Amino acid sequence: MRLILTALLFAGGLMFLFIGMGFLLDPATAGADFGVIPDGAMGRASLRADFTAFFVVAGGCMIWGAWKRKGDPLLVSAALFGIAFIGRLVNLVSVGAYENYWMPMLVEAIAVVLCLMGSRLLPHTAFTSQDAA
Repeated sequence: MRLILTALLFAGGLMFLFIGMGFLLDPATAGADFGVIPDGAMGRASLRADFTAFFVVAGGCMIWGAWKRKGDPLLVSAALFGIAFIGRLVNLVSVGAYENYWMPMLVEAIAVVLCLMGSRLLPHTAFTSQDAA
């Protein structure tokens, strides 16, 4: 069970890391895949900065947690994807559904479940006063 969970976390993390790199290298194309079109240099900079940060941090924490068999970094990814899921849910309720609205929500929900399972099954690092020094 742990091996399968670790493999899924690592593979998911790689996928999100590649999505993040797509926003860094070609924000217009990556943004179009997400229904976001940049408006000039500022729009490209925002996509490049914000989306890259989201996906690289979320994916990187999933990879780190899986590789080191640590549950702590997975909580960061779970929080990021959980907030994204809530944002989509608020949009669904306030604006309504759009074509294939459920697909990104499903991906985010699966990421949250995997990260929370990993957080519970993989050990946590004990913080000591020596760590702060």
